[in-house]
Amino acid sequence: MQASLSSYIDHTLLRPDVTKQEIHKLCEEALKYCFASVCVPPYWVKDAYDLLKESTVKVSSVVGFPLGFHLPETKLAEAIQLSKIGAQELDMVINLPALKAKDFDTVANEIKSIVKACQPAKIKVIIETALLNDDEKKIACLLAKEANAHFVKTSTGFSKQGATIRDIKLMRSAVGPDIGIKASGGISTQSQALKLIDAGANRIGTSKGVALLQVE
Repeated sequence: MQASLSSYIDHTLLRPDVTKQEIHKLCEEALKYCFASVCVPPYWVKDAYDLLKESTVKVSSVVGFPLGFHLPETKLAEAIQLSKIGAQELDMVINLPALKAKDFDTVANEIKSIVKACQPAKIKVIIETALLNDDEKKIACLLAKEANAHFVKTSTGFSKQGATIRDIKLMRSAVGPDIGIKASGGISTQSQALKLIDAGANRIGTSKGVALLQVE
């Protein structure tokens, strides 16, 4: 179980005060347990890449984080720069103000531009489920899918609620089987992670990756 679960985990450390020593520990744990990736602040991408470039562990970082209301040009420039310095996966926050305003072209075009410019990096679109109603969640997922994003993701972990089984099922029903779903936010136990995977999640974003592998 540990081996199979570890391959789902994005080992995450996105606190604003995270230190170099903590980033190095995160990477060492990811290597030890064969996690899918580490997810680190943009400032620490190069350090993480230098530590992990000879391994199978990917380096992830965040774009437009955590609020999503940055100008599309700003997000695109950030994403391109991160991919150049070693980020192999990018978790971008959807343009929430545009989505709420029903400006769906802006939402879709922003995702498309980042997907295209940052190939072959995998793009995960954070829709921040806690701030959306069910119809908006479905629309956000479909826009991400139509823009060729690789994943849709529940949460930044910085809002009022994280991943729920209900939202994972709703997202999976919206996008079908051919796009990844990342559950993130408030995931702290193995049983919780396994239930989210059973509901349709392909990745688990958590700062408690090592704890998730422990038998409860």
